[in-house]
Amino acid sequence: MTTAAAPPRVPEAIHRRRWAILGTLVLALLVVVLDNSILNVAMKTIASPAPTGLGASQSDLEWSINSYTLVFAGLLFTSGLLGDRFGRKRALLAGMVVFGLASLLSALAASPGELIGYRALMGVGGALAMPATLAIIMNVFERAEQPKAIGIWAGAVGLAIAIGPITGGLLIEHFWWGSVFLINVPIVIVAVVMMVLLVPESKDPNPGRLDPIGVLLSIIGLVALIYGIIKGGELADFTAAGAWVPMLVGVLALVAFVWFERRTAHPALDVTWFRNKVFSASVVVVGVVFFALMGVSFFGVFYIQSVRGYSALQAGVLMLPLAVAQLLFAPRARLVVDRFGIRATCAGGMALIALGFLGYLLLNATTPIWVLVVLGLLMGTGMAHVMPPVTVAIMASLPREKAGAGSAINNTFRQVGGSLGVAVLGAVLSTVYRDGMSDKLAQLPTEALREKAGESLEATLAVAGRLGPQGAGLVGPANESFINAMHVVAGLSAGITAFGALLAWLLLPGRIAAGGPGAPGAAKPGEQQQPDLSGPAREPEAAGA
Repeated sequence: MTTAAAPPRVPEAIHRRRWAILGTLVLALLVVVLDNSILNVAMKTIASPAPTGLGASQSDLEWSINSYTLVFAGLLFTSGLLGDRFGRKRALLAGMVVFGLASLLSALAASPGELIGYRALMGVGGALAMPATLAIIMNVFERAEQPKAIGIWAGAVGLAIAIGPITGGLLIEHFWWGSVFLINVPIVIVAVVMMVLLVPESKDPNPGRLDPIGVLLSIIGLVALIYGIIKGGELADFTAAGAWVPMLVGVLALVAFVWFERRTAHPALDVTWFRNKVFSASVVVVGVVFFALMGVSFFGVFYIQSVRGYSALQAGVLMLPLAVAQLLFAPRARLVVDRFGIRATCAGGMALIALGFLGYLLLNATTPIWVLVVLGLLMGTGMAHVMPPVTVAIMASLPREKAGAGSAINNTFRQVGGSLGVAVLGAVLSTVYRDGMSDKLAQLPTEALREKAGESLEATLAVAGRLGPQGAGLVGPANESFINAMHVVAGLSAGITAFGALLAWLLLPGRIAAGGPGAPGAAKPGEQQQPDLSGPAREPEAAGA
C-alpha cells in the first residue's frame, strides 16, 4: 500500500520565488547585523575632536553601542508578537524604513547625545526587522527546504559580523565617520523595493486578544536585565548597586511575566512551549554558544591590533575565515543532521568551537598568524553545525502561525547570551589584566595615571606613549599580561562551550520525527513534540501562508 504525497502548504506562486525572497531577507539581515560590527571600527574616529569626529568621551562611545543593544534586545520579543498579529511583511518593512531613517540621522548627528539617541532609534528598526526575517522563511519554504534556507540565513549573520570591520575600515580610510551609517541608506532602499515586490504577507490567523501587561513586563524585564549586565561589565563589578539592582529588577519582572502568562487566558507567550525538551534545550544552546563566542570577538580584536600591531582593516580580514567557514558549511549542515542526527551534529559543532578556544591558549606575541586563520576556520565550522540545526529545531517546534514569536525567542536568547558574554568575560579579562600589571602600574608617578593605565591594554599603551622613554618599559609587560588574561578567558570560554556540548548531547534528540505543534496529529502542549529537521515532502497548506 502506498501513501499519496502530501499537497503543498505554500502556494505555488510563492514557492517559485522562494529563493529570491530569501535573498531579499538576507539583504535586510546583512544591513542590520553589519551595522554594529562596522561601528566598532569607527569608534576611534568618532572620539576625535570636531571636525574629524564628534569629540565623544569613552562613556559616549559605550552608550552609542549600548543604546542600540538595550532597545534592540528589549523590543525583540514584542516585535515578534506584532509581526504575528499584524503581518510579518508589515513589521519587516516598518523596521527597515525606521532603520534607514535612523541611519541617515546618525550619519548627520552633530553631537554624541544625538548619535546615542539615533542609535536607539536604529535599535527599534532592527528589533522589528530581525524576527520577521526568520518568521517569513518558515512561511515561504516547505519543511524539507527550511534547514537549507535557515543555514543560509545563519551563514549571512556570520558573514555580516566578519565583513563589518573590513567595510568600516575602508569607509573610514576614504570618507568621514558618518559614512559607516550612510552606507545603510541605499541598501535599505533597495531592500524595501524588493520586499514590496517579492515578499508575501503572512500572520497568525487567530492571534487572540492583546496581552498588554505581559508585553510590558517582558520589555521591563529584558531592558533592566540587559542594562544591569552592561553596567556590570563596564564597572567590572557585578556587586555594584548600579549593576545588581537593575539585574534584580529585570529578573523579578521576567519572573512576574512567566507567572502572569501561566494564568492569563490570552498569553503573549505560551510558556508551555518550554516543556518541550527540544525547544528548551535549543534556546539554551543558542544562549551558551553566543555567551562563549562573544569572548573571542572581545579579546580577538585587541590581540590582533594592539599586541600584533595589525590595522583595523587587516584585523577585519583576519576575521574572514570564521565567516567563510560559516558561509560554506551552514547551508549544508542539514546533510550532517540527516546522516548523524541533531544531537551528534550540535554536540560535535560545539566541541569544535571549544577546541578553537583551547587553540587560543597557544597564541603569544610571536605566534605565526596562520594559526589564527586556522582557529577561525575551526570555530566557524563549529558554529555552522550548531546554529542552523538548533534554529530549525526552535522554529519547527512551534506552530507555523507563531513563527514571529519563535524567531523573537531565538534572537532574544542569543542577544542576552551575547551581552552576558561580553560583560562577564570582559570583566574577567579586565580583572586578570589589571592584576597582572599591578606591580608595573605601581611605579607610575601619579594615582590618576595608575588608574587610567589599569583600565585596559589600550589605555596602558596610550599612557606609555604619553610618558615617552619613561613609559617604554610598560609595553612588553602589558602585552604579556593581556595574553595571560586572554588565555584565562579562552579557557573559561572553552569550558562553557564544552558544557554546552554536554547539554546538547544529553537534551537534544538523536533523530527527530516529522510534525510540529501546528501540524495534524501534533503533541498537545507540554508533550515532547519532535520537530522535523530533514522534512517530508511538501505538507498540506495551513493558515497564515
